[in-house]
Amino acid sequence: MKNSFLIDYLGCILFKVFGPLFRAMPLSLSFFLGRRLGDFFYYFDSKHKAIAYANIKKVFGFSMPSSGLSRLTRDFYQSFGQSIIEVFLIPLINQNYIDKYITIEGKDKVSEAFKKKKGVILVSVHAGSWELANIISSNLGFPFSMFIRQQGLPRLNELLNDYRKQKGCRIISREGGLKEAIKALNNNEAIGMTVDQGGSAGLLIDFFGLPASIPKGAVKLALRHQAVLIPIFFARVNGPKIKVWAGEEVSLSASEDEGVDIRDNLRKIIAIFEDFIFNNPKEYLWTYKIWKHSNKKKILILSDGRAGHLHQSEAVAREAQRVLARRNIQSEIEKVEVSFRNNFRRIFSNLFPVCLSKSLSLDSFRAVSNISADIIISAGSSLSGVNFLLSRENLSKSIVIMRPAFLGPKKFSLAIVPRHDLPAKRKNVVVTDAALNLIDEEFLDIESKKLAASKGLNKDRLYIAVLVGGNSKRFKLSSNSIVKLMAQLKSLSLSLNAEILLTTSRRTPKEVEEIIKRELEGFYAVKLMVIANETNIPEAIGGILGLSSIVISTPESISMVSEAVNSRKYVFIFDAPGLSLKHKRFLKYLTERKYIYRDEIDNLGNRIKDIWATKPVLPSLSDTQLLNQALNKIL
Repeated sequence: MKNSFLIDYLGCILFKVFGPLFRAMPLSLSFFLGRRLGDFFYYFDSKHKAIAYANIKKVFGFSMPSSGLSRLTRDFYQSFGQSIIEVFLIPLINQNYIDKYITIEGKDKVSEAFKKKKGVILVSVHAGSWELANIISSNLGFPFSMFIRQQGLPRLNELLNDYRKQKGCRIISREGGLKEAIKALNNNEAIGMTVDQGGSAGLLIDFFGLPASIPKGAVKLALRHQAVLIPIFFARVNGPKIKVWAGEEVSLSASEDEGVDIRDNLRKIIAIFEDFIFNNPKEYLWTYKIWKHSNKKKILILSDGRAGHLHQSEAVAREAQRVLARRNIQSEIEKVEVSFRNNFRRIFSNLFPVCLSKSLSLDSFRAVSNISADIIISAGSSLSGVNFLLSRENLSKSIVIMRPAFLGPKKFSLAIVPRHDLPAKRKNVVVTDAALNLIDEEFLDIESKKLAASKGLNKDRLYIAVLVGGNSKRFKLSSNSIVKLMAQLKSLSLSLNAEILLTTSRRTPKEVEEIIKRELEGFYAVKLMVIANETNIPEAIGGILGLSSIVISTPESISMVSEAVNSRKYVFIFDAPGLSLKHKRFLKYLTERKYIYRDEIDNLGNRIKDIWATKPVLPSLSDTQLLNQALNKIL
């Protein structure tokens, strides 16, 4: 409130002090200064510049490179700066000024409209020289009233309204002015109204292919009072020279369903103005959040090529879709794999995220530049800089998974960091106990049915799932451990009368695969053995976890262990040397809270039998619930 008062007060002073100065200057100098004022806003009004660029990208991003989008954004600001100067010049506007600088076409169309004796509604969008547009309309020789929404700056409003009235404008306020508008139409007068920027009360109509909130007042008035509706366009030719033209009367469709009629006619009118904006893009007011109230959103997943990271991003995207769906917002997910020019560029992009074109490979840069997204998700520190830049460029919600390297979490809308990464405490940080993944009850049910049907598995049998990973930077999956694990597995299956479902991963060493095949070859209890590097099946993990009651996993993969825990089965991990401190923290935390059970590999079978005999209550991770709460706050 204090800021609004200060802006209002200072604004009045500026207008009163600088108005006479601008009016005393030659027009060419005033409009030159207007363009420079636009440049000033372009370089220093970072908030609204970001909105303008993001809006322009949604419309022109598929047909224009990023340099062209920046040039168009600056052109808009220069035009905007000249329009501001024109407000100072209003006291100079008279018929001589209009005759000299304003070209008017299609006035006869408005004259014809008055012959119907039902009043005329001149509709426009927030484009061109908005203040002069109203003064010009008031000096065309017919009674004209301007339908306006009062802004939250009373002193500036009063000053501008005084300027307008001095030049023949009659003002109807949207706040309680409906009766005046109807009276004007009944008197066969003209009123000016806009058909964009509908706010929360507008109808969602496609605007350049995306639903935007559009005000319905003009169409509603025209339908109810049979007024003639004519589109009016304003475009700056050069400096003070402006072209104004009237479009053809809009033929309004009418039926017994007013709601349908309003929507259909708004679509027709918006299509007319889309064509105008597309051909005169610098004239439109791009600094408004045009698609803020849209019921369609795009979610972009940036992938670094690592399957575990991609699955975490997919889990967040799926939860975001659920949050949006509860608000009746449709969403689609698009994935782009990102590659860098070289490793140095990858590191540099996170230290100093300033220019994607210099960091990314040509194909990756083209792919991300052509996408306009509302939510951007990435996992892994290598993509945090790319996420930051793209989110700023698209005015998107930015979500990073895992610690975002050098940038820190405060640069993003939401950071999802697992506990073992020792996250900082911040309002926009969600701390998870495990790595996020797609495993939930619904997913397991779908995938297990697929696997059972394709492999002829009996869902009523007791299955032991075996998840075999592979080597990492510090960890080596030893042949000796696998031999011991296979021996424990066979003994356990005999003791429990259980059958075995086993899958390896892409990281599993060849020698480990050969040991598994040799040790389990011909063993009657093995009902499924998936060697991922030979013949993988997409439903392997979900199907195996869904069908099994007991899960045995190698210890090195945080993603794999997290998927096992999320399945809410009894999960067992054997101890092994070579794990990083992060992995040790992760396994220790899950063990202390009974999400998993750990033991030496030689005693793993006995530990499993003991747990299976007592069947303790399985705890449930709260990660998805925490994520859901965080997404509800930012989306």
